[in-house]
Amino acid sequence: MSSVPKRPKLDGAAVDGSAGTNEEESEALELIDACQNEIDALNEKASEEILKVEQKYNKLRKPCYEKRSELVKRVPNFWVTSFINHPQVSGILDEEEEECLHALSKLEVEEFEDIKSGYRINFHFDENPYFENKVLTKEFHLNSAASENGSDWPASTSTPINWKEGKNLLKQLLTKPYGNKKKRNSEYKTFFDWFSDNTDPVNDEIAELIKDDLWPNPLQYYLVPDIEVEPEDEEDNDDNEEETFDDEDGEDGEGDDDDEDEDDK
Repeated sequence: MSSVPKRPKLDGAAVDGSAGTNEEESEALELIDACQNEIDALNEKASEEILKVEQKYNKLRKPCYEKRSELVKRVPNFWVTSFINHPQVSGILDEEEEECLHALSKLEVEEFEDIKSGYRINFHFDENPYFENKVLTKEFHLNSAASENGSDWPASTSTPINWKEGKNLLKQLLTKPYGNKKKRNSEYKTFFDWFSDNTDPVNDEIAELIKDDLWPNPLQYYLVPDIEVEPEDEEDNDDNEEETFDDEDGEDGEGDDDDEDEDDK
């Protein structure tokens, strides 16, 4: 199979064995390059205008989000239920953390005004037996516009958690083996492990899921019906029972043959 010969750059010499591209082809390539420059300029302008539209609608959405937050307060355990029902976020929730998140009264995501530079996630808590904080915030600075005093970026920060005595879930959960290895497909061991980790803010999958999926429409996860899933151990037991029945049938069959032999005698 013949391959397509490589073409030179516009100002370079031909490399396919010919003396050079003909004048007509060279002119066409220059015009294509000019068109591409126009396209790139329009794409850049479109990005700027799209950003302005996003900024406009962020402001328009804000009162709706605030109204929704007030209504959510009337629904017990709204946020913790939404977290538990979310297929990815639930993967980092330990049972003790689920109990703690029953005190989560409000979740809010705030994008920085220019949108591109970063955002913050605020977790508001009622009084609870685990920590003193009323608000836990994880903040992301994703470009130089968000950096302060020339600090490095990208970067993220997390509110230090003031754990009550003997209630440090982060310390307790990181020192015990996974209680449910099957559902944990994330690099994070627990929810508070994720919250406290700031090593790779650009590739924070959980933060992106909360910002772009859970926050815009949590109701879809709150209303997910409970699905009963049988543990694999029970399935294994069922298989073993079937094998046992097969064995018993085999034994009964042998017994019948013996009786028939005795009758023949």
